[in-house]
Amino acid sequence: MGTMPTEFERTEIGEIQIAPEVIEVIAGLATVEVKGVAGMSGGFAGGFAELLGRKNLSKGVKVEVGQREAAVDVSVIIEYGNRLPEVASLIQHNVKRSIENMTGLSVVEVNVHIHDVQFKNAERTPEENDLTGRVK
Repeated sequence: MGTMPTEFERTEIGEIQIAPEVIEVIAGLATVEVKGVAGMSGGFAGGFAELLGRKNLSKGVKVEVGQREAAVDVSVIIEYGNRLPEVASLIQHNVKRSIENMTGLSVVEVNVHIHDVQFKNAERTPEENDLTGRVK
């Protein structure tokens, strides 16, 4: 598995290659489609979050792609009030289904890393907020 485009399929008129960045975008879109996902996290090294509506759809997504298989890691922020295991399971199923349907690759694992919980601003009073936007 690697980060370079891999030979996916050879036809009578040439090769079909799918870049790992394409799979990252598919996984990112499939993740933010899930109800309860507030946004993507920069992951282990990124340190900051990107909430829904931003353009970098592969943020918080890491993939390893082989000839016929892919493994995916997604780092997310979940909206407060949702059951974390349920949202994570929905993410796993949606990412797997989306990648397999669009690319024909077999997804061997989807690891979900929950990095934060997002609180809705309307539900907090000003004295509950500190400088980081977290509830005290």
